[in-house]
Amino acid sequence: MRSLLFVPGDSERKLLKATGSGADALILDLEDSVSLSRKAEARSTVSAFLTNTDRGTGTPMLIVRINALDTGLSDDDLAAVISAAPDAILLPKAGSGADIQDLSTRIAVHEAEAGHEDGKIRIHALMTETAGGMLAAGSFAAKSERLSALAWGAEDLAADIGASSNKDDNGVYTDVFRLARSLVILAAANSGVDAVDTVFTDFRDLDGLDTECRAAVRDGFSGKMAIHPDQVAVINRAFTPPPQDVERAVRILALFAAAGPDAGVLSLDGKMIDKPHLRQAERVARLAGLKPDAMPPVS
Repeated sequence: MRSLLFVPGDSERKLLKATGSGADALILDLEDSVSLSRKAEARSTVSAFLTNTDRGTGTPMLIVRINALDTGLSDDDLAAVISAAPDAILLPKAGSGADIQDLSTRIAVHEAEAGHEDGKIRIHALMTETAGGMLAAGSFAAKSERLSALAWGAEDLAADIGASSNKDDNGVYTDVFRLARSLVILAAANSGVDAVDTVFTDFRDLDGLDTECRAAVRDGFSGKMAIHPDQVAVINRAFTPPPQDVERAVRILALFAAAGPDAGVLSLDGKMIDKPHLRQAERVARLAGLKPDAMPPVS
């Protein structure tokens, strides 16, 4: 998932249009982009969209952002969409690992009622939208096998802590928000899941988006959320590893495969490589969409 495009859940037209955006995932939103008076309509629209969308090869991953657990709306959200089998549920304002456990249990109940395979629907979580979520960053690991991605958000966090802005006069995130970004990278690594970068709100500034994407790639994010279809191509390009990196990753994977499970330090192009190089090669290959059985033998 390089690009994850938010789409308002109460607009059938935007949902249908988004399928051709090129995004790796669509976040069908029942939360911030839908007014309280239209929540029920959005649930119905999203459920129908999930039911009627072809899930074949090339279809973007379909994720539903529900309302936060403390709103009194999330149970109705889950009841409406789990039967239609979204690929994942995005939990906003996740306060701790306990919230992940809570959501996982609720999903399991609806899966069972719908006759779905237990555990098939994954969980993504926005974990820095509240001060509590940030302070509990270490608690997200090992709380549910459903958890597959952690993301961060700056807008709700600003409201929660009373900040007038999340950036300084030069357009750079201030300290609290840089900390939020860092905590997501660390919490995702600690949990063994993907780290997803926050949205770039100025959808007309594609150069600024590209700069932010490349910083995210450098620092370990695997993808980025988008608020406009025009942002998707920029994000996909930035998060797709260049051919030379993919070639090197394939060579490293082939070397370790040939050396067997007890391989320690190996040599590539006159330089020593070890297990950290292997883990990075696996990451590059995954981002490039390579399957293990597609790896060529070492030459």
